[in-house]
Amino acid sequence: MLDVKRLQVLLAVVEQGSVTAAAEALGYTPSAISQQLLRLEREAGVPLLDRHARGMRPTDAGLVLARHARKVVRQLAAAEADLADIAGVRRGSVTLGTFPTVGSSFLPLAVRRYRELYPAITLTVESGREEHLIRLLEEGRVAMSLLWDYEWERIENDDLVLTELFVDPTVLLVGSGHRFARRRTVRMADLAEEPWIIRAGGHPVVEVLERSALAAGFTPTIAFGANDYQEAQAMVSVGLGIALAPRTATVNQHPDVRVVSLGDTAPSRRVLVAHRDGRVRGAAELALHDVLVDVARDYR
Repeated sequence: MLDVKRLQVLLAVVEQGSVTAAAEALGYTPSAISQQLLRLEREAGVPLLDRHARGMRPTDAGLVLARHARKVVRQLAAAEADLADIAGVRRGSVTLGTFPTVGSSFLPLAVRRYRELYPAITLTVESGREEHLIRLLEEGRVAMSLLWDYEWERIENDDLVLTELFVDPTVLLVGSGHRFARRRTVRMADLAEEPWIIRAGGHPVVEVLERSALAAGFTPTIAFGANDYQEAQAMVSVGLGIALAPRTATVNQHPDVRVVSLGDTAPSRRVLVAHRDGRVRGAAELALHDVLVDVARDYR
């Protein structure tokens, strides 16, 4: 059986043109190269090199064997790279960005799956507003991040590669005693006379309400500006008003609040995973991306 290391030596001599040059390329001594060549010729049973004053020239058999050796060496390099990838998902670390509503609904499912599959990888999650998450991506401080957008304001950033995970519908929140609490679906046009609870501070769900109300032919009356969805649900539960929210924001549902579908009368948002274009992505990161996509397929 031909020895792989000796095949590598033969290939180096053929490509470099001399024993000395091959020795320098491989980090061997010239005498070690010569000994390996002699042993390879004995294994092959035919001369592989013609020795002459200016170096060595491969015989026909040497050229044939060198051609096969080149394929073997490349295949071994590919095998080592594949093993390195496998090792990469058995250890290492990866950092993911997220935002609160998905961080409290979809993401825990993905984290559980990832940790089951790759228990030795350290997964770190950082939560923030979208502009902060995009800055983390651009600065390379997170490997990838969950983001969202609406049809009227798509994320347009040539530095980011986006993958849609799922569509997050906008739903209606009403108190358990509300006239629509037992309805499965209502339309925005049915809500023209209702007081509304919104998210304070120019939150995107305010624009969702404004656009939906405009399309339904009314201007919403605002009763309260909440700092988060839990506060909004608390005010809805006591009848101060009704509210809109992405469905992912209703996982931790107040016991006295009911979630009602708005069908196609309120816009949905896309939930995305993004990474920086041109980023060299390690095995742990690629595995996390695959888990997010797989879990999102079930989550839909």
